[in-house]
Amino acid sequence: KIFMNTLKYLQSNEFLLDVDLWRLFANLEELNKISLSLLKTFFEAAKKHVSKSDSPMDFSSILRTFFQGDLCQTHQIYCLNYTSAVFYLEKLRQREDFSIYLKQWCEQNEQCKRLHLPELLVAPLHRLLRYPLLLNNIWKRSTDETEKSFIQSLKEKVEKSIRDLEGKVKWLDNFQKFRQLQEVIIWPQVWDRDKRFFVPECLKQNLRENSSENILSSVNRLLLHEGRLMLAESTRLLDVYLFLFDDFLLITKIKRNKKKYGGSDTSLIPVCPSLTPELQSFIREGGLCTVLDQPIPLDRLILKNVEPIHITVFSLRNAFLIQHENRYRQCIAVFLLQAQTETAKKAWMSQIEIAISNYTTQHETKKSTFCFPVKSSEI
Repeated sequence: KIFMNTLKYLQSNEFLLDVDLWRLFANLEELNKISLSLLKTFFEAAKKHVSKSDSPMDFSSILRTFFQGDLCQTHQIYCLNYTSAVFYLEKLRQREDFSIYLKQWCEQNEQCKRLHLPELLVAPLHRLLRYPLLLNNIWKRSTDETEKSFIQSLKEKVEKSIRDLEGKVKWLDNFQKFRQLQEVIIWPQVWDRDKRFFVPECLKQNLRENSSENILSSVNRLLLHEGRLMLAESTRLLDVYLFLFDDFLLITKIKRNKKKYGGSDTSLIPVCPSLTPELQSFIREGGLCTVLDQPIPLDRLILKNVEPIHITVFSLRNAFLIQHENRYRQCIAVFLLQAQTETAKKAWMSQIEIAISNYTTQHETKKSTFCFPVKSSEI
């Protein structure tokens, strides 16, 4: 509330007018009001019981009012906005005027206890997770069977609400991550990727319409593993960044942008917090990932370990081989990759093997559930 009210005060004095309160704090005021009301009602019931020992502790009516009312729903609204709020905050923190608001106007306040805004924004999520523990403690101490049954049903409802929320948050997080990847990953045209393919200028526009960028727009696709590796070429080692999805592997060439975007500071570029720190730093530097070759479907990927004898002879370190086969089982591409450490190499090989296994199992299950029509006896 210190951060929120201070921002309101500054905006009333025409400072930080472009900062969106809702994107940062969502329905925090409503959530605070309901949570405080729950707390006060609990204390009043406890005080009444202490002052009048013959007065029963009627928690059922209190729990019914809040947990069957708006408490969980209000929490869900806040939590669904949380990832977006952290993303937005990360962008704002790079600004000098916003940084002054955070550090000088808010963080120095004694009530903040040296906590920063990201640490405070996550508090409502932790509170929601504690409600089942609260209900379970009340259930343990209850002696009335009807009351116990009612509290148990409330506990199950709150736990279901949390499970539903986790699914929604994961979906939103994945959506934001892929939206950022679409901006970072560049798909060169086939004639730019391979000089063997000649296309006259008059025909290029028609081919450009079949954009491959939409391959990352699917909300059902999952990013399983990612990271930087070295690709061994005939005369050099190339810096590459790999993205392992649940259905294909994408190898990209790292391109660091030494120039600023339009002369502006690239540190102001908003970065999705769920991306790896390495990729976040890379994006802030204005870097891009240019697709090196076509995506390798997991059912067309052959993974091979490079034996120690080859490591000695050819001076390869922590190396493994990825082979891309077409539908006719012909090898159409080979990538010799090197990891920074043996542990990183094993992690990559393990992740790829698990991804291939899961993909194969999933598609075999789909095939087995497909019913072929019965052959006619006349044929």
